[in-house]
Amino acid sequence: MSQNQEMISLFRHELELCKLRPEEILAVLTEGGERSEFANAFLAAAEEIGATAFRVDVAKATEGGLENAGQTSLAADRPAIEKLKEANIVIDLMFLLFSKEQIEITDSGTRMLLVMEPFDVLKRLLPNEDQRSRVEAGERRLEKAKEMRITSEAGTDVTYKLGKFPVLTEYGYTDKPGRWDHWPSGFLATSAFEDGVNGVVVIDKGDIIAQPFMEYMQDPITLTIKDGYIKNIQGPGDSAKRISDYIASFNDPDAYAISHIGWGLNELARWDYLDKAEPEIRGWGMDARAYYGNVLFSTGPNVELGGTNNTPCHLDIPLKGCSLWLDGELIVERGIVIPKDMQVSGVDAQGI
Repeated sequence: MSQNQEMISLFRHELELCKLRPEEILAVLTEGGERSEFANAFLAAAEEIGATAFRVDVAKATEGGLENAGQTSLAADRPAIEKLKEANIVIDLMFLLFSKEQIEITDSGTRMLLVMEPFDVLKRLLPNEDQRSRVEAGERRLEKAKEMRITSEAGTDVTYKLGKFPVLTEYGYTDKPGRWDHWPSGFLATSAFEDGVNGVVVIDKGDIIAQPFMEYMQDPITLTIKDGYIKNIQGPGDSAKRISDYIASFNDPDAYAISHIGWGLNELARWDYLDKAEPEIRGWGMDARAYYGNVLFSTGPNVELGGTNNTPCHLDIPLKGCSLWLDGELIVERGIVIPKDMQVSGVDAQGI
């Protein structure tokens, strides 16, 4: 089987998980002609299923992506937005996350799937129904929780007041009207009340700044958080100054806000992926975000969950070896998933 045929077969499997039906319409969204190989394979896979499929390619007019969260070239193309809203499912190959355009499209009932990782990562982290079941088991707990507490041996001790915002589940496919998901993934998250995060988060040596640097930290960084905002950034090495300078460069008070928080449940994800992948095929760091037993700490925008903070400054920081409680129930203990309905069937709980 050629790689093109393999890609079409894999994408068809993904679209079948998304319950794409012959009577439905699929749109593939790209920017500036990029990711054409993925676009063509998704179109071919949809046609094999019998669905109507088309591509929308918008001119690249802004530097969006993870570097400027929520800023997209699609914002200036009203006809393209309206066309995408006509589809039952949109494959997002340009990165609409945190944008008003994404929310408008999904609010119309169109389901959306973000796909940004290299093909080898997509293949290795192909989702399944068991992964969905375990993510939804976490969702049921998180929906009811009023407080999340996270600690670590490195010194993290932070609490989140929960209950204002919904739970975001990512299990890697979308089969419900208006649902957004990301292939690959395998985690869940929510946001606290805007003034409801207090304590200390220590980004330890070996933790990963998945956004914006895609690097392991070489020395610890201590963030002091009060009423939902970072008030102090300290560390013995250069990393703390680098983070501080990055946030300050946006000249935006909301850049210091705390965003979503959650934990990973994908046993196929690899913490050492950055060590083993060549820089040009590292992708967007979903291995680290979804890693089984991690805690994903983030700062910046909360519009994805219904908030009003739309700062373009966003940091995603997977933390290793943390413990996490929901209303006093231990969910993750030093990187090990505790509840049976979130553990991988037939596989021992994994630590780091």
